[in-house]
Amino acid sequence: MLRNTLIALAATTALATTAFATTGEKDIVDTAVEAGNFTTLATALEAAGLVETLKGEGPFTVFAPTDEAFAALPEGTLEQLLANPDQLAAILTYHVVAGSVESTQLEDGMTPTTVNGATVEIDLDSGVMVNQATVTSADIMASNGVIHVIDQVILPPEG
Repeated sequence: MLRNTLIALAATTALATTAFATTGEKDIVDTAVEAGNFTTLATALEAAGLVETLKGEGPFTVFAPTDEAFAALPEGTLEQLLANPDQLAAILTYHVVAGSVESTQLEDGMTPTTVNGATVEIDLDSGVMVNQATVTSADIMASNGVIHVIDQVILPPEG
């Protein structure tokens, strides 16, 4: 089942990555910006002061929410976060894992620690999930890591 899930994800990724620079010649930020459906993420990274970090050497694994994922947040949430760079940085760094983790390295139940310091849970039972978010496109290679596209903004645990 895991093999079929990864094969299906790879096929979906192959179809969904046409907008990405798939050669890995650009860094994570430039790769996401070029794709065109991460403008909110790019704005948030700028507001949180994380652009230069994600343009750095890395490697990084980024679970990148789409513009639609940010639009699904409750009304006013994004504006509130953009006005609070520290809180925004805590949420955005929860989407980043140090090192390059490709989909073939994901295991059901694994809990990688994010740059935020909290862990996310990988669930492979029904597709590929990161916490409650579904990975819609995986293994978008950048010069300093890998991007996995997710359909929701994931929030770190409180406390």
